[in-house]
Amino acid sequence: MAVPSRIPVRFEDVFPAGAFVLGVEASNDYDKVKANLPDVQARDKDTGERVWVVRVLDADPAARQAEVKVKITGEVQPVPPEVMPGTPFRPVLFEGLTVTPWVDTNGSRPRQGFAFRAAAMVAVGQSGRRTQAVAA
Repeated sequence: MAVPSRIPVRFEDVFPAGAFVLGVEASNDYDKVKANLPDVQARDKDTGERVWVVRVLDADPAARQAEVKVKITGEVQPVPPEVMPGTPFRPVLFEGLTVTPWVDTNGSRPRQGFAFRAAAMVAVGQSGRRTQAVAA
């Protein structure tokens, strides 16, 4: 069967009411943290690039959880879009969005979750243009 582990999805299907950036931070590799290594940031298993976590507020009132994390790879930290004038919100679109379903069997009841990845984070209205990046 040729089903990829990272399944491509449309942004509009995952975030039908839009999404807002809450913050961007390095993703830690917990094996490196346990080993007390100086650089604990996770690296993409295919490219070796650094992995960043974008914390996002899902604007859909029917969403199961309000905060979602989307991982992006790159050697420099992605910069969130500008704040929407008159609000504290940073509307965002994710290009190249993929989802990886997973099952957690460590509790009394198994639960399904989803891991999201994106190729790029762009400001609303600027699809096709990657956001600027700054040195980590």
